[in-house]
Amino acid sequence: MEPGKKPEQKGLGGQLNSPDKYVPQSQMPGQNTEAIQQAEKTKKELEDLKKKILKKFPFTMVLGVLPANSFKIFEDDEGLLPEEIEKKPLHMMMIIPEDHFKDVAKKIKPEVVKLVQESKQNIWVHIKTPVDVWNYGLDSKYEFLDAIGSSFPLHDTGFLGQLRLATIHKSLVLRKFEKYVASYVIGGSLVTGTAGKDSDVDTFVIIDDTDVKRMPRLQLLEKLRGIIYDYIREANALAGISNPLNVQVYLLTDFWDNVKDANPVMFTFIRDGVPMYDRGTFLPWKLLLQMGKIKPSPEAVDKFMKYGEQNEGLVTRRMLDAFVDIYWGIVTPTQALMMLAGQAPPTPKVIAQEVKKLFVEKEKIMGIKEWNFLDKMMKMWKDYEHGKIKSIPGKEIDEILKEANEYDKKLKEIRKKLEGRIVLQGVEQTYNDVFDLLKALIGNRSKEQLVKDFEKELVKTGRISKRFIGVLRDIMAIRQKAKTGKITQGESDKVRREASELVKALTEYSQRKELAVIDKNMLEIRYGERKAEIILTGSGAFFVEEGRVIKIGKTKFEDSNAKELEKAISMSDQEMKASIESHVFDVLKKELGGFEIEF
Repeated sequence: MEPGKKPEQKGLGGQLNSPDKYVPQSQMPGQNTEAIQQAEKTKKELEDLKKKILKKFPFTMVLGVLPANSFKIFEDDEGLLPEEIEKKPLHMMMIIPEDHFKDVAKKIKPEVVKLVQESKQNIWVHIKTPVDVWNYGLDSKYEFLDAIGSSFPLHDTGFLGQLRLATIHKSLVLRKFEKYVASYVIGGSLVTGTAGKDSDVDTFVIIDDTDVKRMPRLQLLEKLRGIIYDYIREANALAGISNPLNVQVYLLTDFWDNVKDANPVMFTFIRDGVPMYDRGTFLPWKLLLQMGKIKPSPEAVDKFMKYGEQNEGLVTRRMLDAFVDIYWGIVTPTQALMMLAGQAPPTPKVIAQEVKKLFVEKEKIMGIKEWNFLDKMMKMWKDYEHGKIKSIPGKEIDEILKEANEYDKKLKEIRKKLEGRIVLQGVEQTYNDVFDLLKALIGNRSKEQLVKDFEKELVKTGRISKRFIGVLRDIMAIRQKAKTGKITQGESDKVRREASELVKALTEYSQRKELAVIDKNMLEIRYGERKAEIILTGSGAFFVEEGRVIKIGKTKFEDSNAKELEKAISMSDQEMKASIESHVFDVLKKELGGFEIEF
């Protein structure tokens, strides 16, 4: 956006350094320095324009002057024309709420251009929403986040100061540990769009510890935390704001273990977090989570289900804190059951709706009473987060605790039902896999006849180990038992393992059978300078040359393919004696001319 006449920019861009050049507070351009004086002078020059923009658009979140060393990347990113760049405009960042994004092109941008032109200053205004800002991180354009965080503030409702705090802290951490920082990620209410001016700033740092061999991991983590937490005070001082900066420090190996266990906290970090620095660790996890490739383990389900059992002891200690503990004692096991049902753990914001869809309406394993309690707790939590609930009487805590215990009891019943269904599905799948393979090998017969023929044709002839007749009968017995609901997970796992061995043995036998048929019933022929194979099957002879498959008909070659050949081989008797009818030679001579059979 290039309106008006070029103003003087002396000193402003120079003092707005990129984050990686932050130095200790004692060396910062501070009080009474020439750079700060120049910045304040420029701020006064832009004061009138700022007031007009805010009067026209009072919802504006941020107005700030970008650092001079970032002008080029923004000019390239937004495709400024060479003649616009030659005028060397001062670049200003304007951030507006996402709700007003639809008005940018037709309303906000033209009005801002008009105001800038009226001011007769050489300024280019970049109009963004918080989503645009976070997309820089998701697109690995971390220098853009650094530049916005380093902007000189003209107007700020809290967003810029909080981003600046995280940006400075990140630069301090990278300056000390850049070689080992895998990811520096910002999350929480600032990213989700629910932050207020005084909100905490939530970040987490993942340190690559994979090459640490001598220092115990716990000792390493404590040392890292000590140094990184010390930088919080320095970052607050440099940013000039008092918002608390909450930094979580993780070792890469520990964080990955939590991801594999489907820890809901890590899911939230990965799902909602935006990288401010990443060496190819965080973004792939985020994409894998979106694709559903990060799945929970049974251990994760067991671990998170136990949170519901903590309620009784925690409620005796405190009132509001007891409510918080009860809340998580409800949400976490509920998330665990969603994972057990094959769903990603939903966020607390939508968990009630997701539970209703899956457990109440679709699966019909949760009653409306339990769901109403879950929904009530979600609404209370929302009021608690927004400060509407400042205290909860002990009597009400007791009542909530009673309902929570009943809810937890119901969750355990639901878990048993879910696990029963999962076990039954697993046994049924195992049963079908085994008998489908037997049908392919022996023929389409009844289950009882298949068992008899399996024992007669494969076990007693020594083609399959004798122990597998017992495995086959166990599979049938376990299937019947599973239908009664009395089968244990251990029994299911045991028969699945044994069935896997049986399937492997049958598959190997099938392959041996096919190879035996092919070896016994194959002739090699030469015609001219070329070679081919004649494969004899119970369904006729096939001509095979360099992947081309042709069936030899009564009078000529007929179109065929590898699938038809494989089917003919599989249906051929292993004991079939090789024989070749005279018409085969006649067709070969007709199609190929002269040929020779090689032995």
